[in-house]
Amino acid sequence: MSVSSISDRVLAGTRLDRDEALELYLDCSTSQLGRLAGAVRARRHPAGLVTYIIDRNVNYTNVCIARCAFCAFYRPIGASDGYVLGFESIFQKIEETIAVGGVQLLLQGGHNPDLPLDWYEDLFVQIKTRYPDFKLHALSPPEILHLSRLSQQPVSVVVERLVAAGLDSVPGGGAEILVDSVRRRLNCESKATAEEWLSVMRQVHLSGLRSTATMMYGSVENPEDRVEHLCRLRELQDETGGFTAFITWSYQPPNTELSGVEATGIEYLRTLALSRIVLDNFDNLQASWVTQGGKVGQLSLAFGANDMGSVMIEENVVRAAGAEYCMDEAEIVRNIEDAGYVPKRRNMVYDILGDPLYRQQSIPRRTKLAVARRNGDAIAPVELSRYSARSQFGKQQRQAIDKP
Repeated sequence: MSVSSISDRVLAGTRLDRDEALELYLDCSTSQLGRLAGAVRARRHPAGLVTYIIDRNVNYTNVCIARCAFCAFYRPIGASDGYVLGFESIFQKIEETIAVGGVQLLLQGGHNPDLPLDWYEDLFVQIKTRYPDFKLHALSPPEILHLSRLSQQPVSVVVERLVAAGLDSVPGGGAEILVDSVRRRLNCESKATAEEWLSVMRQVHLSGLRSTATMMYGSVENPEDRVEHLCRLRELQDETGGFTAFITWSYQPPNTELSGVEATGIEYLRTLALSRIVLDNFDNLQASWVTQGGKVGQLSLAFGANDMGSVMIEENVVRAAGAEYCMDEAEIVRNIEDAGYVPKRRNMVYDILGDPLYRQQSIPRRTKLAVARRNGDAIAPVELSRYSARSQFGKQQRQAIDKP
C-alpha cells in the first residue's frame, strides 16, 4: 500500500495494522507525518487546549538489583552513594510540592531487596494520613512485580494491598520496548518480560486504577520493534481502557553501560507522530520536554502531543544520564501559548483543574530541578531498622542504625 493511501486511511479515522504503520514511519516525510498526527490530535481535542500537571518526581531509592544496561541512575547493593529516602524527607518534598500547587507525587525507585512490601504500605498510609487529598502516582509495573517476588504473593494481592494503603494510579515506567529480544539485549528482561509488564498493567486496570504507558526508543531496537510496542499497548487498551496517556522519550546514552548515540530530535518527532496515529484509543500524548528540551517539547504540539506533562520540580533518573532540562509552570505556559494553544492545569486522570496557578498567586520562579537527597540527609534513615532486610549489607546497615 502506498504512503498516500495509508495517509488517506489515517485521515478517515481507520485503524492501521502493523505493516501499514511501519511503512508510514519508514517512507512518509516528516512534515507529512506531523500533519497527519496533528489532524488526529485535532479530531480528538478540537478545543485547542494543552494540559500539564504540577507534581514532583521523587525517586525513593537508587539501590537496584535489575542492573539495566541503559540506566545511569541505579547503584548496586552496598554502594557508598546508594540511598533510601527517609519518610520525613518524603513528607517535606510533598509539602514543598503542595506549596506551589502540586497535586500528586510521582514515586518510583530501584528494585531494592531491602525494602519489603510493608515499607511501602507504611509509607503510603502515613502520606495519606497527613495529606489525604494528595495523590500517589507510584510504582511502575516492574517495581510491583519486584514486590510480588519479594513478598511471594501474587501481583493481584500486592496491588490490592497497595491500593488499600493509598495508591491512586500507576506510572508506565519500565516498558522500554515491549519485545523480549530487545529486552534481553538491554538486560531488563529479568525485571519484567514484555508479557509480565502488560500483565501487571492489566491487573492494575482490573483493580480500578488508571495508569500511563511509555516507550523508551533509540537504544538497540529497530522500527519494527517500536511498531510492535505500540500495537501491544493498543491491544491492552482495547481490552481494559485503563491507560490515560502515552509518553515516549529517547534513550539517554551518557554515563550508561550500554553507551551509544542519542536519537535526533527529528526522530523523536517522527516517533511521537507515529504514536499518535497508531494509538487511536489513547486520548492523551505527553511531550517529553524532559529529554528533548523546551523548544522540541513545544514543537511536539504540532506532532500529535496535547499535553506538556509535568512541571517536575525534581528529576533524578534522566539527569543521571546527562539530560537536565528544567521548565517551571510559567515557562511551560509560555511555550503552550506561543504555539497557539490554551494552557490548562490537570490531574492524573485529565480532569481540568483550572488556569495557570502562577497567574493567581505568587510562586517563585525555578530554574533548576531539585535533587533526591539534600546535603546532610542520612543514606539509611532511622525507620529502616523497623523493616527486615534480605541482603547481608542491608542486615549490617540495620544493626548499625540500632546501635546507640
